Amino acid sequence: MTAVFRRELAAYFITPIGYVYLTAFYLLAGYQYAVLLLSGSADMAAEFSFLYTAVLLLTPVLTMRLFSEERRQKTDQLLFSAPVTLGGITAGKYFAAAAVYLLGIAVTLPQAAVLSLFGEVNWALVAGNFAGMALVGMAAIALCMFVSAHTESQMVAAIGGFAAVLAALGLSSAARLVPAGLLRTLLQEAAFYSRYYRMTMGLVRASDVFFFASFGGAFFFLTARTLERRRWGGQ
Repeated sequence: MTAVFRRELAAYFITPIGYVYLTAFYLLAGYQYAVLLLSGSADMAAEFSFLYTAVLLLTPVLTMRLFSEERRQKTDQLLFSAPVTLGGITAGKYFAAAAVYLLGIAVTLPQAAVLSLFGEVNWALVAGNFAGMALVGMAAIALCMFVSAHTESQMVAAIGGFAAVLAALGLSSAARLVPAGLLRTLLQEAAFYSRYYRMTMGLVRASDVFFFASFGGAFFFLTARTLERRRWGGQ
């Protein structure tokens, strides 16, 4: 797994993908931070709310090449024959994408530190928002990685991942359109934003952490099973 992780992490910065992702994220974070400073406020809630949508929509950029490029270049069969399990291959690629993602959202921490020099920062809320963004993003990476494992086209993987993330984001909106009842409750509980919002208030509950971990774990497992089917099917 370690070898796959190092290979994939290096690939993000050999190709433009890592730079494009981080540049886009830092520009968006910097813009919202500038707006915050100009408003004279020390409340970073607006920035985190803005970045919540931004990072999820940028996630497919991180994952689109993970498996699709291997399949397009026909190097996936060589990878399958390497002395590493399919779970190890999946984990190495997943954690490489997660490392770049965390490098992106980490910019909010020095922003909060600088802001604390000029006003009172609620560090509990900053920690809750950061934890929420980390969990949401890592769940989204697992979802988009699963999409990438089903195609050899990076463009299709990016569009498919974008659509999958939009569906996850849309559950909270869909819940508001459904009359009160069991279905509405289920949609609200399955929605990313419903659980993320509680974390933005500094309420990091075990059930919310378990939800994101389970969601990511489920798509991690499905990706590994997809690779297994392709390995033995020779597809």
